[in-house]
Amino acid sequence: MVSAGDFRNGVTFEMEGNVLQIIEFQHVKPGKGAAFVRAKVRNVITGSVVERTFNPNDKFPTAFVERKDMEYSYNDGGLYYFMDPESYELIPINESDLPDSFKFVKENMTCKILSYKGNVFGVEAPNFVELQVTKTDPGFKGDTATNTTKPATLETGAEVKVPLFIDEGEMIQIDTRTGEYLGRA
Repeated sequence: MVSAGDFRNGVTFEMEGNVLQIIEFQHVKPGKGAAFVRAKVRNVITGSVVERTFNPNDKFPTAFVERKDMEYSYNDGGLYYFMDPESYELIPINESDLPDSFKFVKENMTCKILSYKGNVFGVEAPNFVELQVTKTDPGFKGDTATNTTKPATLETGAEVKVPLFIDEGEMIQIDTRTGEYLGRA
């Protein structure tokens, strides 16, 4: 059990049948009236974020979200299969449960699978990946205005903006959280 007075960033708890995670919290002690806790919480299953107020004495059962490293194997239609490296068991995950950053993940990459009471609800892609540029226009000498970029298609099919000096076949680093080019690999 966790009380609202003990809230910290990242704490997960159950409330009204939902699993919530604290994003931000603030203990408020007004000059008049009782103290309360104002918190911004995220529903870890649906991803929705709401702001709520709690009495500091409210108690909630702690929710344990399991994060497990699994290897992305392949996709078949709308299902993406992940393999447990210990048991070699394949787990199918719906395309709707995958984040936008999954477009940078290629086969055999390790991702974190998020589950609660055995139900998988999300996938965390690695923060940084190295991918090959499969298609981009050539950069011409003299096209060197400050911070000029061009579109490039990566081996996973994702498209990112890269500097003019990047050519087809080069390996580059991508930050999957923002989708930005970081540098050559």
